[in-house]
Amino acid sequence: MPEFQRFSYDVLVIGAGGAGLRAAIEAGAAGAKVGVVCKSLLGKAHTVMAEGGIAAALANVDDRDSWRVHFADTMRGGQYLNNWRMAELHAKEAPECVRELEAWGALFDRTKDGKILQRNFGGHRYPRLAHVGDRTGLEMIRTLQDHGIHTGMEVHMECTVLSLLLDGNRIAGACGYDRERGRFQLWEAKAVVLATGGIGRAFKITSNSWEYTGDGLALAYHAGAELQDMEFVQFHPTGMVWPISVRGILVTEGVRGEGGVLQNNEGKRFMFDDIPDLYKEQTADSEEEGWRYTQGDKNARRPPELLTRDHVARCINREVKAGRGSPHGGVFLDISWIKDRLPKAGDHIKRKLPSMYHQFKQLADLDITKEPMEVGPTTHYMMGGIRVDGDSQMSAVPGLFAAGEVAAGLHGANRLGGNSLSDLVVFGRRAGRFAAEFAKANGPVRIDEAEIQATASAALSPFDRGPSGENPYQIQYDLQEAMQDLVGIVRVESEMQQALDAIGQLRARAGRAGIAGNREYNNGWHTTIDLGNMMIVSEAITRAALLRKESRGAQFREDFPGKDPEWGKYNIVIRRGAESEMLVEKRAVTPMPDELKAVIEEMK
Repeated sequence: MPEFQRFSYDVLVIGAGGAGLRAAIEAGAAGAKVGVVCKSLLGKAHTVMAEGGIAAALANVDDRDSWRVHFADTMRGGQYLNNWRMAELHAKEAPECVRELEAWGALFDRTKDGKILQRNFGGHRYPRLAHVGDRTGLEMIRTLQDHGIHTGMEVHMECTVLSLLLDGNRIAGACGYDRERGRFQLWEAKAVVLATGGIGRAFKITSNSWEYTGDGLALAYHAGAELQDMEFVQFHPTGMVWPISVRGILVTEGVRGEGGVLQNNEGKRFMFDDIPDLYKEQTADSEEEGWRYTQGDKNARRPPELLTRDHVARCINREVKAGRGSPHGGVFLDISWIKDRLPKAGDHIKRKLPSMYHQFKQLADLDITKEPMEVGPTTHYMMGGIRVDGDSQMSAVPGLFAAGEVAAGLHGANRLGGNSLSDLVVFGRRAGRFAAEFAKANGPVRIDEAEIQATASAALSPFDRGPSGENPYQIQYDLQEAMQDLVGIVRVESEMQQALDAIGQLRARAGRAGIAGNREYNNGWHTTIDLGNMMIVSEAITRAALLRKESRGAQFREDFPGKDPEWGKYNIVIRRGAESEMLVEKRAVTPMPDELKAVIEEMK
């Protein structure tokens, strides 16, 4: 019978990115005993990959900005499927959260008069992204980690969570194992905050790190929580495409915010050819006007390269399919052209985009100050996730909270750049606060010993099958290829049905996966555990995409290319049935209050 190392907390936070650390800090400040479990080392969370900035209506660069404009931009970008309460709270509370980071030591870039500098980003009407060059996520993690480690949180690094535990219908903690030695661990808790990030590793080409295998979503689903908006997977328009060893690595939207332009192999700025009606009044109609906008001209409108990510990604995909792409299957992103407009442009680019300069120089032997980059869409972000209450971030399971990318609601059908980082701190703070309140209001939990022993036995079963079992790495590769090819940027019903069939076959193969060696440092074992989570999120994405018979935001159905007003009234919600089948249903969007409707009308 496997032994468990046992720990007891008021609040357990699973995930140590921006949302997890901010939740842990807030719960600790409320007097709760806090434990943090993370899959990697502390400080290596995927938040560090967010480069361009954190969106908040500080109005430091353009005094016309306000929470009202930010709210309207977020709702418009999400095609009005957003949880309006989350969008409201996010727009109102993001400035305070950015100033909080600054007070804790974050070193943001500055305006000439010493205020936090803000840059342009896709879908935002005004310069709104506070930034640290193009290393904003790294600075956020550094700041939250340095501040949080002094609050008394206990951190369990390099651990995999196998299941969430319940006491009746309320949360009771989690169990898992440490990845280094393979020893089982039990974390008893009165409240749990999930902050595990996204699902990008379910696809072949992704900007996401190895941790992003949908763990939090699958754990919540098995525990009885609902998932929402799973059809909306964001393909960031600009990932590296060459060399093949770096394919998918993110190229920040900050390149376009600083004046970078997209061109096909004919040298044409193709984004001017397709501007959605929803954005025509806010988009430049000439290259000259677009350039003036990037340089801070308040009378200019934004260039079409700064339209929403879903639209830009589809336009790039169209150019490639039409044979107008770059040599390696992307298009060209050129920031070097600004040498025609600015003196010492090379130094300017290196100062504004230091990470991008070094990334291309070291990984692709390309100098972005002198030549264009090759870029193409890469799986980047999950708008969908665990359905939560807009104010508290609690799921349908009492005591189970979620914040950040693992939670649904804020972004609707498409996320605006920079809203992810403010999402982390706004709702990480709320989740931590309400989790601490829940823990205080509810008594001790009871752990089902038979349940944790059954979980451990199931986790060890791949060792029983040994190397003669199915290869987990091959199963993972086959799943990624199926999702990329059949449920990617452009979707049709017949291909998604093929994907469902493939997922069913792959799930059966995963049940036969076997591994060699022992429990210490065993990556094959870790991959086998990840497979179960990846199967859940892949099936949920596919079933939701099949049900939504329209194109909206990040979902583009080639067989239903138009936007259907009727579908604009519904979110798609997924839950686990009594027979363990996946149940998918339409659920009406919560009506927006009149005062917020008036804000959107005012900002059109």
